[in-house]
Amino acid sequence: MSVAFTKEDSAETAAETVLPDRPISPHPNLVTRAGLKALEEELRLAREACEAANGTDDVNERRRLLASPLRDLRYLSERLRTAQLMPDPPSNGIVAFGSLVTFSRDDGRTQRFRIVGEDEADPAAGTMSYVSPVARALTGKTAGDVVIVAGREIEILAVE
Repeated sequence: MSVAFTKEDSAETAAETVLPDRPISPHPNLVTRAGLKALEEELRLAREACEAANGTDDVNERRRLLASPLRDLRYLSERLRTAQLMPDPPSNGIVAFGSLVTFSRDDGRTQRFRIVGEDEADPAAGTMSYVSPVARALTGKTAGDVVIVAGREIEILAVE
């Protein structure tokens, strides 16, 4: 629609009010308890941001302020709708969803990650997505097993 037929001041302002949807992964939406709570909290914050934006008198400013939280509301609502809460991992020493795995790489680095859902994965915080190549290679293995990821060896040191 042409900007001439809207109340926006410019095409730039109009474009700021419609953001593309966040992509939804094709993989099952597996979550830990903490991941489910984090999604619920993010949804609550997005709703609060919408409420705050709706209090803005200027229509153009309100549309601009609503763009991001509305996009987040759509994404988070879908992720919560499709969330599959996974049980805690078994304590049998086999790497599974939710396991905390310590491993060494062939370059001498030792790393420790919890295998979690895609939305809660944050390598800097010590979590990796269950669909990541490393998590896929480690799943089903035990301490002492060696796997190859991208041509590099990874040895599992511990599974908690």
